[in-house]
Amino acid sequence: MMAQGKAATVRRERVDDSVAGQRIDNYLMRVCKGVPKSHVYRILRSGEVRVNGGRVGPTYRLALGDEVRIPPVRVAESNAPAAVPAGKPLPVVYEDDALIVIDKPSGKAVHGGSGVSFGVIEQLRSQRPEARMLELAHRIDRETSGLLIIAKKRSALTALHDMMREGRVEKRYLTLVPGRWANPLQHVKEPLFKYLTAEGERRVRVSGEGKPAHSIVRLVRRWPRFSLLEVELKTGRTHQIRVHLAHLGFPLCGDDKYGDFPRNKALEQEGLKRMFLHAAHLSFKHPLTGETIELQSPLPDELQNFVDHLDATESGKNG
Repeated sequence: MMAQGKAATVRRERVDDSVAGQRIDNYLMRVCKGVPKSHVYRILRSGEVRVNGGRVGPTYRLALGDEVRIPPVRVAESNAPAAVPAGKPLPVVYEDDALIVIDKPSGKAVHGGSGVSFGVIEQLRSQRPEARMLELAHRIDRETSGLLIIAKKRSALTALHDMMREGRVEKRYLTLVPGRWANPLQHVKEPLFKYLTAEGERRVRVSGEGKPAHSIVRLVRRWPRFSLLEVELKTGRTHQIRVHLAHLGFPLCGDDKYGDFPRNKALEQEGLKRMFLHAAHLSFKHPLTGETIELQSPLPDELQNFVDHLDATESGKNG
């Protein structure tokens, strides 16, 4: 029932560059928060929604300067989601009028869902209520720390997606694996297949049924028991680094999905209490200006402290 919600009036919205290019149905679901999807499509079909005075279908893409008429809709207050706590400001590495790059802490999901009520994007929207648009340009795993791009304009988001699909965004990660990695440089090209476990959890494995995946692994440091690697992603498949390295017999230290679980327990006793995977480097052309942007994120304290621990306790520091 929507009758108990707030009274609503006709709205007329002018499309700016933050939403230009977005489909009208997706736009309405964002600006009419709390209105059921079925109702959004009903007001589109009935012609109550108008763009520049005319009817449009749900797949119509908004253009800069369009005027959108949104009919009165009533949002049920009782079904409104709980407010997202603003929390501490997220660390910003780079920002302009088109995008933000933050240094995401480990343990924070990039978005809500799968048992997580809210993530980075919801928190950022809560902290910046004046922002017309904030959308994830890509994703990194909850336990992974490091550089994450958020678009502030639809044109920037579309361009970033194209750039990532074409391999024009350089993403490099640092990870620690058990054992002695031998090759200074190694290309890993193993297709990855996504599937669900019997418990309904998402997993990935190397399989000929999967999609092409390409990682470039460079040896950074080596100790008698461990190797510090830099992994450059040429494709952006789910869990790509974790699955590629585990497949080669080098599961990431602290990985609770594909890792060596007894070793992870032992590593906790030594001070490593999270997965050792950090998005350390981004390089790309600005999606709107073409300017080259290069960003670095140093290892967070909990990972750097473990590297220092290895330096102090492992003989033959460089292997």
